[in-house]
Amino acid sequence: MNLVLQFGAADWLQLFTHFLSLSLLAVGGAITTAPDMHRYLVDEHGWLSDGQFNASIAIAQAAPGPNVLFVALMGWNVGLNAGGLWHALLGVLVSMLGIMLPSSTLTYLASRWGHENRDLRAVRAFKQGMAPIVIALLIATGWILASAHGDPARDWPLWLLTVASALIVWRTRLHLLWLLGAGALLGWFGLV
Repeated sequence: MNLVLQFGAADWLQLFTHFLSLSLLAVGGAITTAPDMHRYLVDEHGWLSDGQFNASIAIAQAAPGPNVLFVALMGWNVGLNAGGLWHALLGVLVSMLGIMLPSSTLTYLASRWGHENRDLRAVRAFKQGMAPIVIALLIATGWILASAHGDPARDWPLWLLTVASALIVWRTRLHLLWLLGAGALLGWFGLV
């Protein structure tokens, strides 16, 4: 389902500045900001439907290449909803520049400084303190994507598989491809 939007320069600027701000919060990757993207693009402005939002993430995660491509797909879909191909290309440009520019610049400068000062206690403490935040943001993203899927009580096998996979990844050295293969087989047989 495509939405039809009336988009002006102020809307494009607003989209750009929102992705600029999200870029600086994307600790652990752009995917950690997906809950706020959903709030902003779907709930607050209605620029994307739930289906378009989820499809953008799913397609980008399934495709080869960096997972930040889901931002480009969201920009593409916003642009299509705003008026067609040229708007879609503008949406890709606005969203990708917004999400990449600040974080790339900050990452470059901070990594140079961190490498030069890697033996400082504060640098080591920062790295250890950020791990739980990244994990919590990834869990929030998973929750948003899973809750759009359906009723958790009805989908208990899917939730059980998710928890089991997380525990296996956490506690063993089993390669992730084995888990993906097992999940594919369970899905093929209709068990999840």
